[in-house]
Amino acid sequence: MTNYLNQLIAQYQPITQYVWLDSAILVGIMLIASVIIDKVDRLILINLLNRLLGKTAPKTLDLLEKHQALAKIAAIIPLLIIATFSPVALHPYPALTTIVVTVCNIAILMKIAAFLFSILDVVLDIARDRGLNKKLPVKSINQLVKLIIFLIVAVISISTIFGKSPLYFLSGLGAMTAVVLLVFKDTILGFVAGVQLAANQMVSRGDWIEMPKYGADGEVLEVALTTVQVQNWDKTITMIPTYALISDSFKNWRGMEQAGGRRIKRSIRIDVNSIGFMDQALIERLKKIDSIADYLTQKQAEIDEQNQQLTSDLTLGANGRKLTNVGTFRAYLEYYLKNHPMVSKDMTMLVRQLAADENGLPIEIYLFCTDIRWANYEAIQADLFDHIYAVLPEFDLRAFQSPSGYDWRK
Repeated sequence: MTNYLNQLIAQYQPITQYVWLDSAILVGIMLIASVIIDKVDRLILINLLNRLLGKTAPKTLDLLEKHQALAKIAAIIPLLIIATFSPVALHPYPALTTIVVTVCNIAILMKIAAFLFSILDVVLDIARDRGLNKKLPVKSINQLVKLIIFLIVAVISISTIFGKSPLYFLSGLGAMTAVVLLVFKDTILGFVAGVQLAANQMVSRGDWIEMPKYGADGEVLEVALTTVQVQNWDKTITMIPTYALISDSFKNWRGMEQAGGRRIKRSIRIDVNSIGFMDQALIERLKKIDSIADYLTQKQAEIDEQNQQLTSDLTLGANGRKLTNVGTFRAYLEYYLKNHPMVSKDMTMLVRQLAADENGLPIEIYLFCTDIRWANYEAIQADLFDHIYAVLPEFDLRAFQSPSGYDWRK
């Protein structure tokens, strides 16, 4: 091509009597030809890819068009034409020719880099569709490869501008290692953290994580090279440094989602003044509750059998064994929760008594709800405690609460 251009320049004959007008005409012809060829090569590329991928991989073809990969690679040919024929069109102006050729060469490098970026984006979308982003840090790898391509293009572009070999500039990077490490500290830490997160399956796209230090409580949208994007439940977006997930602690709710049960752990506080032994009238009344009728019959027979062996005065509450309303209430709750359709039978379920304090006696409900969806979970939890509070008076128990204006008026 160089020999051909030299021959053209040697055979060059003025078109008009003005040198500048000749150059303008040739530049116009060159630009028109490059525009026409640009349109033609785009059509050729589109038709070729339609034949190759139209039937076998239509989704890949759509992704190529979405990220404009064809337009970016097709733009290289017009730039090549301009860079090739500028020495002829601008023959009288060698300095201008050098500038135009240099700019075209740099533009070609940028278009190649843009094309590679588009291909990487296509690969990223395909990886997301196949769920690979939950096993590998594909976003981090994508951004790292883009960074490497950018650095290569930057070095070659600078060497083109100054007319030096790329090795000339690369040899100076050794002395700038400390500066490079400082500039790309977050990138290096982010990539290493991304690999660790993926290798240890600590967090992936779609996980629900909670990190109070950064105000994050929501779903992971993306694990990128330097940041993890979390959409909070109030629809705000929190950006967390990737390496912070390695250096700091956070809570991942993936285990709850995989287990299929969401924990309910809440207490109801009983007024201790309402706790006491059950008399026969209360026992007979509670026997009408189907769920604890057998429990009361069995328990009363067991207590009567043991008390018959005693010689104590059983009219005193401190002598012998007696049923308490709070103990019977706990037995009722255990039966009620075990038979509730939305309470998991395969996970821990407890109705336990905690230490009493100035706010009464806490009876804690500890179980797992089988519906982990937030709205449904909250509704089920509310229904359970609605029933628990409503059934308390049946056992002559009262829930504890601080005195209100209503209490003082009474």
